[in-house]
Amino acid sequence: MNDTTYTVARSTPRFAFIAEAEISGMRDSARVSELSARGCYIDSINPLPKGTDVRIRIRYGCSSCEFTGTVLYTHTGFGMGVVFAELSPEQRSTLDVWLDELARKLV
Repeated sequence: MNDTTYTVARSTPRFAFIAEAEISGMRDSARVSELSARGCYIDSINPLPKGTDVRIRIRYGCSSCEFTGTVLYTHTGFGMGVVFAELSPEQRSTLDVWLDELARKLV
């Protein structure tokens, strides 16, 4: 195994976030484990290939929201990073509420 250390400069903070996820075209169960203003990480035993366009419904608490995006990278057997497509005002509002709640929990 390669011991190279990778440093990723992120343009937006990423938060630990546990929520149920439904991905169109996937039969396996999935969950979101990290969330940012630009995307999320989805835990899945069988992640979709890099470059795949996806539609994701995220359920968190009493709210849910559907997003479209593209698989940015995969970790075979573990999950995939998804970058969101352009967000509608309603999607942005829901995402902002979730992120504000996560940021407050860190204080």
